[in-house]
Amino acid sequence: MAEIQPFCGIHYNPALVNDLGAVICPPYDIITPQMQQELYQRSGYNFVRLEYGRKLPQDDDAENKYTRSLAILEQWLQQGILIKDDKPAIYLHDHHFLYQGEEKRRRGITAVVRLEESGQAAVRPHEGTMQEPKSDRLNLLWALQANTSSIFTLFTDTEQQSVSSLLAAQDQEKPLLELLVGDGGEGHRIWAITGAEVIKQICAYLADKPLYIADGHHRYESALNYLKERRACSGGVSGEEPVNYVMMTLVELNDPGLIILPAHRLVRGISGPVLGELMDKLEVFFNIEGLPLNISGVWPRVDRWLSEDTDSIKLVLFGLDREQLFLLKLHDLDAISKMMPYFHSEVYKRMDVSILDHIILEDLLGLRRDKEETSLGYSYDRLDAVNKILEQEYQLTFLLSPVRTEVVKAIADAGDRMPRKSTYFYPKLPSGLICHRLV
Repeated sequence: MAEIQPFCGIHYNPALVNDLGAVICPPYDIITPQMQQELYQRSGYNFVRLEYGRKLPQDDDAENKYTRSLAILEQWLQQGILIKDDKPAIYLHDHHFLYQGEEKRRRGITAVVRLEESGQAAVRPHEGTMQEPKSDRLNLLWALQANTSSIFTLFTDTEQQSVSSLLAAQDQEKPLLELLVGDGGEGHRIWAITGAEVIKQICAYLADKPLYIADGHHRYESALNYLKERRACSGGVSGEEPVNYVMMTLVELNDPGLIILPAHRLVRGISGPVLGELMDKLEVFFNIEGLPLNISGVWPRVDRWLSEDTDSIKLVLFGLDREQLFLLKLHDLDAISKMMPYFHSEVYKRMDVSILDHIILEDLLGLRRDKEETSLGYSYDRLDAVNKILEQEYQLTFLLSPVRTEVVKAIADAGDRMPRKSTYFYPKLPSGLICHRLV
C-alpha cells in the first residue's frame, strides 16, 4: 500500500517574489551549462542555485556547489524569500501549456509518499538508472536535507473522477501560487488543500493504488539511499520522520494533459563498411519502404503510416540516403523476440525502442555500451534529429513512436525496466514551486 501524507511545503513568498517565471527552473537532468548560465542571469533568486548550482574550479570538500546551495537556502528562508506553510497540505497543481498549437492542462496533486524498498510493489519504476546522477542527488540531499524537486508519478483512477470530484471545489479558491501562461506557453496554478476530511479521503483513496514513476527514478533511488545512510549513521530513525518520505506529484494515467514524447536515437562513429552492410541486414527483419524527404506532406504521411496497425513494430531511419527516409516495419516479431535478452518480460521484447537498442544498435551496428556516451545521442524532436544528420553532427537517426501510457504501466507491473531514455513526459515538472524539508 502507498502511504501518502500532507506536508508543510516551502515555496517562494508571493509578497516578495511576484514573478514565478523568473525564479523557477527545469529539473536538474535537463539543465545544460548554457541553460544554467541563463537561469543565473534571469534572477538572483532563481531556484537553479539550489537545484543545480555551479561548480567552481576551487571547489573542495568544505566549499562546493552543495554547501553553497545550503547557505543560499538558509539565507532565503531567513530573508523571507522562501516561506514554509504553517499547516500540512496536499497541493493541487494545474500545469498549463501549449502542445502542437493546442492549450493543454495537466492536473496533479503534490504530497509526500513513504519510501519503500524495490519489490514492495506500491511504487513502481519503469526505467533504469545511472550512478552519477544518483550520487549528485544524494549529495544534495545530505547538504540541504530537502526534496528540491517533485518526482512525477502516475496512478490509475479506476472509478473515474473519484479524485477529481474531491478536488472539484478547490480551483474556485484563490491559488497559493500563480504563474499565467507566458511567451513560453507554460503556466502554473497551485492551491494548498488543508481540509482534514478532504486530505483523509484523498490519502485513503490512493492508499491501495500502485504509483508508477514517470520521471524521477534517480531522485527516488537517491532518497531511498539517503534514508538507508541516515539509519546507518544515527540508528535513531523510527519511521515517522520526514526523511522516510519523498515528495511526489501524482497525475492520473488518463489525464488529457499527459503527453509522452519519443526519444529518437542519433548514432555516430560507425565505420563505412558497417554502414554499407546495414540495409542488407535490416532487410532480414524488416519490410523497408523509401520515402523522399522533400515531397510535400512527408511528415503527415509518416504520421499516418505510424498510426496505422499500431500492433506492428515500426521505425523510421534517416542517414543512409540524405534524399529519403526509410520506413521499417518488422515482419517476424516472434523470431526477433528470441534474440532479445532472455530475462526481460514479453512486453519489453515487443517494444520498438527495445528492438532498436538491442537488435539494431547493438547487434547490427555493434554499438558498445561503453561507447554510448560519445556515439549515441537523443532528440525529442524529429525535425531536430533529421537536421543533426544533414548538418553531419551524426550519421544516422532512428525515429520512434511515443510509448503509450498503458505500456509504461505494463512494464512496471511486470517488474521490468525500459531501456534508458525511452520516455520523455512533456512538459517537465519545474523545480522551485514547492519544496519538502526533511528537518
